[in-house]
Amino acid sequence: MAWSPLIFTFVDGGGAPVPPAMAVERAVLEPHEVGDPRLTVGEDGTSGFWIRASDGGEAEMSADRYGILISRPHAGAVVGIVAELVSRLGAVVIDPSRAGVVCRAEERAHLPADMRDDAVVIDMTCEALEAALTGPRRP
Repeated sequence: MAWSPLIFTFVDGGGAPVPPAMAVERAVLEPHEVGDPRLTVGEDGTSGFWIRASDGGEAEMSADRYGILISRPHAGAVVGIVAELVSRLGAVVIDPSRAGVVCRAEERAHLPADMRDDAVVIDMTCEALEAALTGPRRP
């Protein structure tokens, strides 16, 4: 994938995302971290991870008080890690290339009103998220 999806958490239809739960982010991503662990949390509270999935796919992730940016994730198992992170955060994925929102039914109600109608609601699994963002995988 040559794009960078974003993860945001919204609460009660508020127009601005709330900060992601950094403890959840670390719990999901640290087991897959392949970068320098000293660089995962910055002095300013931002965090950065370079993760590798079981199939060798990689992605860089950085988080601040607004959300999480996933830089050029590979298709496959990395998307499963992203799906787990999104589920555990109660968050949504925004595809900036199409300005689309992908989320579970539980999070749809928390989106700002102007984002709800066009949100793609899925079961947050690797396959469903990858299909929603890139189209179905071909054998």
